Amino acid sequence: MDLDKINSWIHKVNSTFCKKLHVSNSESSPSDAQDASSAVILKLHCVPAPRGSARLSLPSDPLENTARCDGTSLAQSSVDAQLYPDAIKRRTVHARPVLHAISASEQQRSVLDWFSLEKPWQTERIVLQFLTSVACSKWIPFSKRTRRTSSGGMSCYRSSFSSWKRRKEALTGSHAATRPSVCSDSLTAACFLRSGLLLQRPSFSPGTSVVVHTKKGERLYRISPWAKYVTKEEKAVVYDWVHWDPPEPYTPIHPRPKKPTSLRIYEAHVGIASPEGKVASYANFTTNVLPRIKELGYNCIQLMAIMEHAYYASFGYQVTSYFAASSRFGTPEELKQLIDTAHSMGIVVLLDVVHSHASKNTEDGLNCFDGSDSCFFHSPPRGEHSLWGSRLFNYGSWEVLRFLLSNLRWWMEEYCFDGFRFDGITSMLYHHHGIGSGFSGDYSEYFGLQVDEDSLVYLMLANHILHTLYPDCITVAEDVSGMPALCTGVEEGGLGFDYRLAMAIPDKWIQILKELKDEDWDIGDIIHTLTNRRYGEKCIAYAESHDQALVGDKSLAFWLMDKEMYTNMSSQIPMTAVIDRGMQLHKMIRLLTHGLGGEGYLNFIGNEFGHPEWLDFPREGNNQSYHYARRQFNLLDTDHLRYGQLYAFDRDMNRTEDKYGWLAAPPAFVSAKHGEDKVIVFDRGHVVFIFNFHPSQSFQDYRVAVEVPGKYKIKLDSDEDQYGGHGRLDHNTEFYTEPQPFNGRPNSMQVYIPCRTAIVLANEEIDHCY
Repeated sequence: MDLDKINSWIHKVNSTFCKKLHVSNSESSPSDAQDASSAVILKLHCVPAPRGSARLSLPSDPLENTARCDGTSLAQSSVDAQLYPDAIKRRTVHARPVLHAISASEQQRSVLDWFSLEKPWQTERIVLQFLTSVACSKWIPFSKRTRRTSSGGMSCYRSSFSSWKRRKEALTGSHAATRPSVCSDSLTAACFLRSGLLLQRPSFSPGTSVVVHTKKGERLYRISPWAKYVTKEEKAVVYDWVHWDPPEPYTPIHPRPKKPTSLRIYEAHVGIASPEGKVASYANFTTNVLPRIKELGYNCIQLMAIMEHAYYASFGYQVTSYFAASSRFGTPEELKQLIDTAHSMGIVVLLDVVHSHASKNTEDGLNCFDGSDSCFFHSPPRGEHSLWGSRLFNYGSWEVLRFLLSNLRWWMEEYCFDGFRFDGITSMLYHHHGIGSGFSGDYSEYFGLQVDEDSLVYLMLANHILHTLYPDCITVAEDVSGMPALCTGVEEGGLGFDYRLAMAIPDKWIQILKELKDEDWDIGDIIHTLTNRRYGEKCIAYAESHDQALVGDKSLAFWLMDKEMYTNMSSQIPMTAVIDRGMQLHKMIRLLTHGLGGEGYLNFIGNEFGHPEWLDFPREGNNQSYHYARRQFNLLDTDHLRYGQLYAFDRDMNRTEDKYGWLAAPPAFVSAKHGEDKVIVFDRGHVVFIFNFHPSQSFQDYRVAVEVPGKYKIKLDSDEDQYGGHGRLDHNTEFYTEPQPFNGRPNSMQVYIPCRTAIVLANEEIDHCY
């Protein structure tokens, strides 16, 4: 780039900046704006937008579809919803003024694109400048006011290489300050819209921080909320902010895969993805875990604990730095390579995003960032979660909306994630945060003063922006309450998620295993739990959650087989009664959940092969041990152990779904749920599922209902020898239907179903692809 082009670009950017400063700052005169700009013109450096942003475009009027919607159609969608038309319309109409306000304020062609991308990246992040300078601006409302700011105040930056004296750190009201000539570097400070700037050497060393001078006269040292890389020395308590700008940044090679029609999610935690007693790395995951996920047939990875969190044992749910990928696993470039490698395998990657609450940490978190008890959060008690011990965002704040929405764009743009699983949104949706609420399903629980409409608007905005800019983006909601319209489009008045987690299913399986004998299983209750979802709202089904594996509980396999997993899992000895029962039920529970429980399926890392014991991160209570903070893939790789048999079944279950596509098919038709026989029969996606949960009784010539006539063959059999079964079925058998109506279907056939066996039959004469 020649000097003329540089000067032309600088003039254009500063002219734009002056206009925005004047429009947004009611207390500043045009001359003030020009003064502020002048301090920048000499030093401003061109910062490229995040990779890929040039390819993005929004409709000329991104509010067009949403503006027409007042929630009327949604309010008439069900008998229950018709009882609360005003509440439904109010929450829908509430979002429209926010969208219009963004439009009026930002005055850009692509309104949401500017609000969520350009503003945070162009003026609220570190900007490398010519020579040896760095600029960064921040929103710090409670800091000491200066004559060039409106709602914000003055702050400055310090770094561990800086030889400034503390009394010299504070910026004055002038637009420029000169560093004492203690070294050859020069220092310039400028005042932007909402903050002060301290320009430093581009290569920040550990120890860089924001110095905030509050209205109370306090001097606070903080990490920038937009810090994209923070690290902690081994024995240190507080994280340090490091400016990450590698000389050769990783450039993705592979495009994002298309959005899967059948979503099969492998939920993973990078740090525990190794049999070794240590924190595993991004590189280890890329090399050793991604090939396993691909072989297993999962087409989506959900990564936990990526957003930086100071406390490892929080499982990643006490976030301190929202724009930083956790440095305990490696560098940002290694995470980018992980995601790019997954894309090369045709696997999409979701980020487990935590916008429901934040860590209470102050020096390396968002809490009390400006010295007040609010800033990003509500003031206590509203701004504190009594059970989680964390802070709660103020979703009604303009700058908080900007922060959170830009955070979503950052992960999509910088790291090429393909979507998000939104954690803990039940806490967001209600002022009571779900505490002490049983949620019976009565619609009165979902409408009324207990609902936090500001958070509803934020979630609608988030989904609207993501799905507008990234049509293939996937968003998943973790909500235990059953909030209606969670997965209904924003244009129809819903919150706009693609999927919701079917959280009742894993709870039901654990309850059954804890409380009931096999002969007492209520088949009808199991079917109700697996099918109890609103039509049109897609659910992610899973047999066990990561929460159930935490210390105090244990994995599904360990509930089934317990201590015998330590001694009797060898395939070189006959199975004991406990191991036999556990092996068979583990496969059947997962297949039943996979086939009947939702429109997507999720597995937590290691559970595919029946991982034993529980999960416990290093902490004071366990003497900082990593023994349970790992996944023992070595068990899987030991040929004579039965873990490989469970792994093989999980692999072939996913591959069978990939061929026949039942997750993308309409909901299943359950033709049999026999309580005494313990038999379940349903068809979905032109395949027939048959389960015999009876502990001892097998059935010859058992009649099952079939919709499509023809010849059926076994495509998946949990009783196969290779899966740790007993090999009681002949796969060469052909089952022919008869035109004999049975259990609501026009055809039927007779099959042999051994005890504790599940089989999938398919008609090879029709197209099974969904």
